[in-house]
Amino acid sequence: MSGERVERRLAAILAADVAGYSRLMGQDEAGTLARLKALRRELIDPKIAEHKGRIVKTTGDGILTEFPSVVEAVACALAVQEGMATRNTAVPKDQRIEFRIGINSGDVIVEDGDIHGDGVNIAARLEALAEPGAICVSAIVQSQVEGRLDCAFEDQGEQSLKNIAGPVRVYRVRSGASGPESPHPNPPPHAGEGSAHSARVGAAEPLALPDKPSIAVLPFQNMSGDPEQEYFADGMVEEIITALSRIRWLFVIARNSSFTYKGQAVNVKRVGHDLGVRYILEGSVRRGGNRVRVTAQLIDAISGAHVWAERYDRDLSDIFAVQDEITASVAGVIEPALAEAEQQRVLHKPPDRLDAWEAYQRGLWHFNKYGAEDNKIAQTFFRQAIALDPNFAPGHYGYALALLWDFWLYSTVAFKDINETILEEARLAVSLDDKDAMAHAVLAGPMNFLGEWETAVAEARAALALNPNNAFAMGTLGRALTGSGYYDEAIDQSRRALRASPHDPLTWAWTAFLGHAQFCSRDFAAALDTLRQVIRMRPRHTFALEYIAASLAHLGRLDEAREALKRVRAQVPEQLQRYRQRPPFRRPDDWALLTEGLRLAAGETA
Repeated sequence: MSGERVERRLAAILAADVAGYSRLMGQDEAGTLARLKALRRELIDPKIAEHKGRIVKTTGDGILTEFPSVVEAVACALAVQEGMATRNTAVPKDQRIEFRIGINSGDVIVEDGDIHGDGVNIAARLEALAEPGAICVSAIVQSQVEGRLDCAFEDQGEQSLKNIAGPVRVYRVRSGASGPESPHPNPPPHAGEGSAHSARVGAAEPLALPDKPSIAVLPFQNMSGDPEQEYFADGMVEEIITALSRIRWLFVIARNSSFTYKGQAVNVKRVGHDLGVRYILEGSVRRGGNRVRVTAQLIDAISGAHVWAERYDRDLSDIFAVQDEITASVAGVIEPALAEAEQQRVLHKPPDRLDAWEAYQRGLWHFNKYGAEDNKIAQTFFRQAIALDPNFAPGHYGYALALLWDFWLYSTVAFKDINETILEEARLAVSLDDKDAMAHAVLAGPMNFLGEWETAVAEARAALALNPNNAFAMGTLGRALTGSGYYDEAIDQSRRALRASPHDPLTWAWTAFLGHAQFCSRDFAAALDTLRQVIRMRPRHTFALEYIAASLAHLGRLDEAREALKRVRAQVPEQLQRYRQRPPFRRPDDWALLTEGLRLAAGETA
């Protein structure tokens, strides 16, 4: 190109791709492609054209677009993300198509319609930093857009971007209360906001967000036109507020404030502003004959992004039982959904700018990845949370939990030699906040491994008394009950944990506990089916492989049992030796059942 004239121009560059595209394609290749084409046709391409953009190229799930100004680029990105959030409302989280968007402004080289240069590369790197459904921009974009669109910017600090010389200051874009496309700094009121109440709260100074995650549960809309359903809907919302209030790390707006919005067509961003909360839960109730349909959705009131949504169709034969069931389900699912949202929110925040809560959430994100290295990183963040606030109970029980799982999954230390630090941290967490359900549930863990079954069961039951919808406590209680010999209740509690939080990062653990209980109850076929689900989720989970080998042996399928046992010994040769130093059951018959199955699988004689 040295002898040719190089065309250069200043451009605003938008790079976007689909988060988790490979996973979506693996689940449903044809369906994902069809949905992506429809989104391009119905939403993305029209918005790009509306904002004077030019699609430079597409690469599978990625789109590179050039705009004449950064204002148009950001306005387009906001419109696309709000449109995607609306379309994803009723779509299960693991099936959603969610875009990550990065925007930069800079000098580009134009060649045959394509564009090149650092300006393009930075946009691509910003896109990789963005969370699903989010937008990240460079400082130059933020400086040119600030005050010209109804949006706000969260400073993410300076970031080192791959193959880019020097750090780049990054901002996360949050759409304003009036919607992402409004160019007016003072937009007209949203429909339903002309009441005296709305005018009063709208004119007030915004309330500062609490120092922990915050939520308001709005009255559910009665879509039936039947006044009887008004009582059903209001009662359910009150129960949900009560259930969420049991989550110690969550700030919940009281019922009297939430219900001032009853009967209004609200804008959730404005409500978040007025009440000073990050998350809004809203929903509706519709009755048809003897059936009721309840929908609920959790929204990030700052960005407008949908965090979670679900629909419940139930028979109204016992209206109060239906109300209780839906309340328990919503409250149980909301807790892990909020935790995941918080982890994603702090993921790209510089470690030296984290507060104790954010350090704890960052630790949980690494903990939930379930690898030896990530577990070590998680411990570092939990220790950071403790250093920032020694009286912060979650920091202590997070550290205890990471140490416990490091001991359980990645260590070869005998169970009787459990690290005293685990017990100290777990007990300290309970002493700092004995009303925190998670503190009691985490303390039950080391008690299990030490054979303190009665204490383990008591701590898990204490956790459930404090928060009846806590899936972690249910799963932990199931594990303790299995070791104690109460199989039927153990199976029930493990299934409750799976039902209460069906998309929990710990689904594989609750499934493993269920399989253990089924094995001990001598239902080897059911245990085999359950434990194979664990292996599909965690292929190197040696405990599940041991029980698979023993189940196959007791079913007389010795060749398959032998192969399963080989996989255990290939991964952790010392695994079985850990058991022999302290059997993990109160009843000798249960220990004998496992060892006999493994003896048969190994082809050993009695």
